[in-house]
Amino acid sequence: MTTNSRIVIIGGSAGSLQAIFKLFTGVEDIKHIAIVIVIHRGQVGEQGLEEIITAKTGLPAKEIEEKEIPEQGCLYVCPPDYHLLFEKNESFTLDYSEKVNFCRPSIDVSFQSAADVFGSSLVCILLSGANSDGADGLAYVKERKGITIVQNPEDAEVPYMPLQAIHRNIADHIFTTSEIGSFIEGLR
Repeated sequence: MTTNSRIVIIGGSAGSLQAIFKLFTGVEDIKHIAIVIVIHRGQVGEQGLEEIITAKTGLPAKEIEEKEIPEQGCLYVCPPDYHLLFEKNESFTLDYSEKVNFCRPSIDVSFQSAADVFGSSLVCILLSGANSDGADGLAYVKERKGITIVQNPEDAEVPYMPLQAIHRNIADHIFTTSEIGSFIEGLR
């Protein structure tokens, strides 16, 4: 698939980590794209989540560092208890402002910030979760001509989050985890 996509942001909550492991099963080539993972987790969070993702997927993952510019071929993991924003120069900014939808990081905040910077070259994916975080952000991405993907609720451990986006009719694609993996690998 030929698109002008430069960055993929994956957001999720309850059940999304297993979905991430599944969707990257068999994905061997991400050299053409930067991938950012924003998931809800506790303030302490899973220590070494990036190492776990690398071990489970075989893909290089690292925790986001302030002012770092995302590079193609890497999976970036948002640290716990920070909102992820993007600067005009495409660098990451970590923000400790108030929680949004009772969450920090907020998927909505990250999707919206990325849409302002990347516009139509952005792909946002909303996975399993138990709250509505992400639906407003996906709507914002769609308004700015980015690609919006939602995990098929039948494939999600906790379908509430994907269903919120589907009910608002803002998903360009509704895919299973394996279909999401194939879509990502097909981006060029």
